Amino acid sequence: MGQDRSDVSRFAAPGRLTSAGSYASLLDAVPSDPAGIARTIQGLLIHEHVAGEYGVTLTDADRQTVHLRRADELLARIAGSPDDQPLTVARTPEQRMPGNCRHYSLLMVTALRARGVPARARCGFGDYFVDNWYEDHWVAEYWSTEQARWIMVDAQLDARHHELLDLDFDFTDVPRDRFLVAGEAWARCRAGAADPDAFGLHGISEGGWWWIAGNLMRDAAALHGVELLPWDAWGVMPGPFEKVNDERAALFDELARLTREPDEHADELRLLYADKRLRVPAVVTNGLRARDEPI
Repeated sequence: MGQDRSDVSRFAAPGRLTSAGSYASLLDAVPSDPAGIARTIQGLLIHEHVAGEYGVTLTDADRQTVHLRRADELLARIAGSPDDQPLTVARTPEQRMPGNCRHYSLLMVTALRARGVPARARCGFGDYFVDNWYEDHWVAEYWSTEQARWIMVDAQLDARHHELLDLDFDFTDVPRDRFLVAGEAWARCRAGAADPDAFGLHGISEGGWWWIAGNLMRDAAALHGVELLPWDAWGVMPGPFEKVNDERAALFDELARLTREPDEHADELRLLYADKRLRVPAVVTNGLRARDEPI
């Protein structure tokens, strides 16, 4: 039986990081359909680690935009480069704002929520970037009233990505066995159905239980309206290569169970997320900058 839309209405309003703020009017010109929104975003952002495939060389200064957390901050940078062009005008690759998968997903959610469409960012792992590897990744999903289901959109996957990756699926309806939310990844590894060392960031040869646990906490936070950077850390999140002890593993087992079906377990998940070990505080640690930052 299909899920009633009223159950997901809490995801229809802008959140603390997905509000366009004073830049909300810029979204009026953006297409209303998910595919059109994604293609618009593809003309505004460039992934910092794929820029070379577009003939773009980024400086360290260029890359600082990857640390922007709020949608209104992203839109402020985009709107000012170049001036006075609507978001529907695709920037040349060198004019696009450097970001990563989380930024594509955040803007996707922002644009959908601006139209009252229930949408949320999901943190997990994609199997379509490197063979035999689940890459650290974010996507967006929106609630389709017509189909009575959540549909995943990977707004990062533009035409160039399709060429590079030889993708065989529709980026506006990503199969759930190609992108695993972090809770699903954790559960599969706990069941012995997948190797935890194959989940992480392939380019730096890092992966393992600690990485999956980190994404699990980030996914839970996103489900509660706090879509943080991929390297933000807080609470009981394990550090790089840190062993996950039995006490934390039991906590993550429960978090994985609830986040795999977050609408069915909304009340339980809300109670568990209130645990100070999991809840996002006012200040988190930016792992790349090695410093604490307010959100």
